[in-house]
Amino acid sequence: MPSATTGFWTPVALSRDLPAGTVIPARTAAGSIALWRSASGRISASADRCPHRGMRLSHGFVRGETLSCIYHGWSYGQAGNCLRIPAHPGLTPPETIRVATHDVEETDSVIWVAVGTPASKPPKLEGLIPLRSMTAFAGIAAIEAAAGAKASPDGLVEIDASIGAVCLLLSAWEDGQTLIHVLLKGDPGVAAGIGATRAAESLRRRAEGLQREIAQ
Repeated sequence: MPSATTGFWTPVALSRDLPAGTVIPARTAAGSIALWRSASGRISASADRCPHRGMRLSHGFVRGETLSCIYHGWSYGQAGNCLRIPAHPGLTPPETIRVATHDVEETDSVIWVAVGTPASKPPKLEGLIPLRSMTAFAGIAAIEAAAGAKASPDGLVEIDASIGAVCLLLSAWEDGQTLIHVLLKGDPGVAAGIGATRAAESLRRRAEGLQREIAQ
């Protein structure tokens, strides 16, 4: 969670949503990022702008251990340095051509990206099974009000559902929206997964209704 004195970790995606050789857009308090997993399975978090023409790198593609811009094919390594410029195949790109990168950790099937310099590793989510992610057009306060519970320091809110306890891992965005990762305690069977998803969607609707009331 955010800290006024140091950095913090933000949960940006579930592991299942980022297979090897893919790139997806993600958001943090530091701005948009291109979250990508190389062919060998390593995860990187790069600033979502190619230094060449400003195209979003999350629109690009992963080739081997590099991320390539879809516009002119400039390729970047996991450290952010430019490795290849197709229009100049004989050129070794200078070190000054690079994209900013963020520390990234994958733990308990959740992908976390660092904003600033966190004082510790991301929180452990042992015993929780990630199911899916959804976006709520509501802030943390509205979600807490809808759940009747406060988020823990790690951003977890527990709600009661017909199938048992369901945890929501929250990540606030600057525009007032919140990314919700739905986590299930215990057996992730089909029926339990459906019940947890329905409970989370119902809470999201309540939170969005409360948010609209606040805005009026």
